[in-house]
Amino acid sequence: MGFKTRRLNGLPHCIVHHTRKLKMKYKGFSISLGNNSRLNLKLPFSIAALVIVSGGSMLLPLEVDASGTKQTIAQTLLAQNPVASSIIYVNPQTGTDATGAGTTEATPYKTITFALQQAQSGTVIQLVPGTYSSETGEKFPLTLPQGVTLRGDEAGKGQGILITGSGKYTSRTFAAQNVTILPQNNSVITGVTVTNPESRGTGVWIESTNPRVINSTFTNNKREGIFVTGTANPIIAGNIFIQNTGNGVSVAKSASGEIRGNLFQDTGFGLAVGGDSTPLIVENQILQNVDGIFISNSAKPVLRKNVIQNNTRDGIVSISQAQPNLGTSEEAGGNLIRNNKRFDLNNATQGQILAIGNDIDQGKISGQVEFVAAAVEPLPGGATAFRDVAPNYWAKSYIEALASKGVIAGFPDGTFKPNEPVTRAQFAAIINKAFSPTAQRQTINFGDVSSNFWAFSAIQTATRGGFLAGYPNNTFRPQLEIPRVQVLVSLANGLGLTANNQNVLSVYTDASQIPGWAQAPVAAATTKQLVVNYPTATQLSPNRQATRAEVAAFVYQALVNAGKAEAIPSPYVVTVQQ
Repeated sequence: MGFKTRRLNGLPHCIVHHTRKLKMKYKGFSISLGNNSRLNLKLPFSIAALVIVSGGSMLLPLEVDASGTKQTIAQTLLAQNPVASSIIYVNPQTGTDATGAGTTEATPYKTITFALQQAQSGTVIQLVPGTYSSETGEKFPLTLPQGVTLRGDEAGKGQGILITGSGKYTSRTFAAQNVTILPQNNSVITGVTVTNPESRGTGVWIESTNPRVINSTFTNNKREGIFVTGTANPIIAGNIFIQNTGNGVSVAKSASGEIRGNLFQDTGFGLAVGGDSTPLIVENQILQNVDGIFISNSAKPVLRKNVIQNNTRDGIVSISQAQPNLGTSEEAGGNLIRNNKRFDLNNATQGQILAIGNDIDQGKISGQVEFVAAAVEPLPGGATAFRDVAPNYWAKSYIEALASKGVIAGFPDGTFKPNEPVTRAQFAAIINKAFSPTAQRQTINFGDVSSNFWAFSAIQTATRGGFLAGYPNNTFRPQLEIPRVQVLVSLANGLGLTANNQNVLSVYTDASQIPGWAQAPVAAATTKQLVVNYPTATQLSPNRQATRAEVAAFVYQALVNAGKAEAIPSPYVVTVQQ
């Protein structure tokens, strides 16, 4: 057995050469299984996100059983919910860093830096959309005091609220570092986008503290999104880590905590765990990275219900004396680890890894593994990020929200192609997935839609449900690229929306371009806030072909109106007085 290591921006990046020795055991009984054998344990787990960790040396200090870990996490959550006593408002465009400001949205501070100097435990610092950088007066790293919450747009995971910059921090465990934010005990970071553009830059550095970092986006950090070290015990949940140079999250030294429900995509290591650390890594999606999870030193992470797929080298790599917990006879791992290019599970240690109750390709296991397979069927609802949808893209939140619901999907290369048009057939398929329409009228057999056409059933369902109609010559024109006005009319008619009058259409500077037959349903769609116009909210462009991003926004707003989705704040949603 042998392996060699090269370093990626100071972080371990390992290439492992190892022969496979597969041994299976369950509840004390050795099981001899052929290559096609499988223990089908039905595990209907809901998989929500993924994690990326990296770092020089990574550790796990104590042997943790799953139940003990869960109890510890529960106590931490209770300890990390300070009662807010005040709200401080910050606006980099209109604010003023002066005494007497900051108490209302109308009179905000200009910088987070100044707001942090005024904040006490229990204070919420509320950020408006904008960029917070040295150019707007910020001084990095931003130190978040104990019990203070830094809050942007939680629903949009920080879309449009960018904190970018770097400052020197001398770590007690790793010396000099380039850091954007330093959270202290019981602090909260939520609803922001964090980028550290400096060489070897880290977005959030957590050292021997227990903050919560939730519902945020970490992208284009020059090393990792979050670094966890010392005896830190954070909660890192519901975040997106995408296109960071080194790793999504690095866990080192004797850190623990919980990494839950995150998306880690298109980076170096999804998750790098080392030292003698013992994090609980649960319900994450780890996709399209170099390695999904890289575990080194004496680390003992507990992995449960993660989806680790389509990484360009290995799903999980374990080296040195690392001992990952991938499930036991008492508690199944429930991890779905498949379709990684080289190995799904690469054990390059001298010892064995116990992996009970995971869905792994037997042919892609390398090293000594005590393994019992299980059929893991994750429920829909996981976060999804796309390579060509930038963190500040206007429709990012709509696209990812619909993708997580299984209403829309991307392409095999990891893109979404947000600016491409949508055909009437494709729109019918989206309607069916979003609304599952019930029949309201008779079936129409269109002359240009054969029974073996891929969208035949979707077109039938959408037309019977009142969402779509054909043309006078009994055609549907399935390949016709659908205009924006047809999308809005379809949603308004299918959902039975009405408006008291059509005067609301005067909000649009190009209202005269709305066809007469569409004016009533477009007025209804406007009144019910289905219309999202980018870049100018008052310009409808009704006859222009709808893009994939625009359809996602319209459909999501229709789900909000129907009570099937939470509202996503956006300056491009058209709002009128009724």
